[in-house]
Amino acid sequence: MKVGFIGLGIMGTPMALHLVNKGHQLFVHTRSQVPEAVTAAGGVRVDSAAAVAREAEVIFTMVPDTPDVEAVLFGKNGVAEGIGKGKVVVDMSSISPMATKAFAKRINELGADYIDAPVSGGEVGAKAGSLTIMCGGDPAVFERVKPLLECMGKNITLVGGNGDGQTTKVANQIIVALNIEAVSEALVFATKAGADPAKVREALMGGFAASRILEVHGERMIKRTFNPGFRIKLHQKDLGLALQGARELGVALPQTANAAQLMQACAAHGLGELDHSALVQALEIMAEHLVAKG
Repeated sequence: MKVGFIGLGIMGTPMALHLVNKGHQLFVHTRSQVPEAVTAAGGVRVDSAAAVAREAEVIFTMVPDTPDVEAVLFGKNGVAEGIGKGKVVVDMSSISPMATKAFAKRINELGADYIDAPVSGGEVGAKAGSLTIMCGGDPAVFERVKPLLECMGKNITLVGGNGDGQTTKVANQIIVALNIEAVSEALVFATKAGADPAKVREALMGGFAASRILEVHGERMIKRTFNPGFRIKLHQKDLGLALQGARELGVALPQTANAAQLMQACAAHGLGELDHSALVQALEIMAEHLVAKG
């Protein structure tokens, strides 16, 4: 198929590479320089999002936040200026569910279809082609783009209509944040009491407390490997979406708010570009104690 990809960052680049490596014709646009790996694989750089939409049957977007998606779709030289009947926009960014519904309506009014398809799995999952993809949209449109999604992910689920994919991603980010917080608190507590963090983690991995977060992020906390797979500032944004949605729905998310404040503390100390496992550093600062020296 003729496929477009807009947004070639940490996640977008390997995702786009999977598409072109599977034999699809790829047209790309990004704010910064197009990575050499993409053009070397056969990706064609074009000068605007509108040009991507004119060339491609399915247009993927993978940008940081709600305003970025809006600008890519509806700003000057945006997708809306090049899209036509029968084409599909697949937004894989993590953004507001309510805004997603509005964006989908506007794209539908132009004769095209819209799928929201945010992902979980981070840079590792993007490179491995093993992302979890949570989709919202029309079932027939979903089935049309599913073979493309299968180039990038393994667990691909149509949750419901437009916006439901983004709602699921927000729920995912709540669970991940609270698990990171729990592992952080446990390791700070255990090591402050004098226990070896590596041995504590090893023991816990054999019990009911075992989790993917304890396995991967617990190791990061101990080895001090906080180079980003998923940045604190992006997880902050996602928790902001959760709390905004909670206000609109009239529900309380007290522990989500607490995790958001810990990430804010990290950002205030200049740690926003680190991996979200670095949330442990907010607790370390308060305890005046490091889990490990690395």
